[in-house]
Amino acid sequence: MTKIHEGKPFAGIYWPELIPGTLIRRYKRFLADVKLENGDLVTAHCPNSGSMASCSEPGRKVYLSRHDLPERKLKFTWELIQMPDSLVGVNTLVPNRLVYGAVANGEVEELKGYETLKREVKVGEHSRLDLMLQGEKGTCYVEIKNCSMIENHVAMFPDAVTTRGLKHLVEMQKLLKTGARCVMFYLIQRMDAVSFQPAMHIDPGYGKELMKARDNGLEILVYDVVVDLKHIRLNRRVSYES
Repeated sequence: MTKIHEGKPFAGIYWPELIPGTLIRRYKRFLADVKLENGDLVTAHCPNSGSMASCSEPGRKVYLSRHDLPERKLKFTWELIQMPDSLVGVNTLVPNRLVYGAVANGEVEELKGYETLKREVKVGEHSRLDLMLQGEKGTCYVEIKNCSMIENHVAMFPDAVTTRGLKHLVEMQKLLKTGARCVMFYLIQRMDAVSFQPAMHIDPGYGKELMKARDNGLEILVYDVVVDLKHIRLNRRVSYES
């Protein structure tokens, strides 16, 4: 459990040394072939299980981090891709780290006023939620979702059918009935979105459940980022369109 220190600046996440290359293909969800600038062809770990629609086009410039741990089979991890209007973060581990750091330092206005913060909290028999905040205001549960898909400058989630995401919505509605506050936090890992909406054309079941949960008291927060080749940080709140 972490004590929240409001007012302590949080600069975001700084990338390790990034190695540029060109995306050849992404396949089997977790693999990507990349041609480095020195001509070497490498296979990188793709830390993203979604479809990566609008951010996995072959021929685009990508940036990899290198990891020389002996237990790793793949030495490279795909971190970023350059799309026409923005760099895009593809690593789905980043949003949790980024939002956690911002909340722990009191930089998310809508989540201020709590004293403690806990990660990976078990709810129900088989579910976990990313964050639990507690204090005199009560208890607040937060689930963080990575969003990288965009159409006509509208960010959308999910980019593939998500049974796990649906399960989280159901669990959070149960928690709402106990008097807890529940927040679904979508982090857009790019800078070219002007609004956000559920991807009804991809997973209508999730979209309908999200709207139902919102009617039942679920709060929806959407933020984008500032991302460059040095770091990524939380930026501004983006409007939600149902």
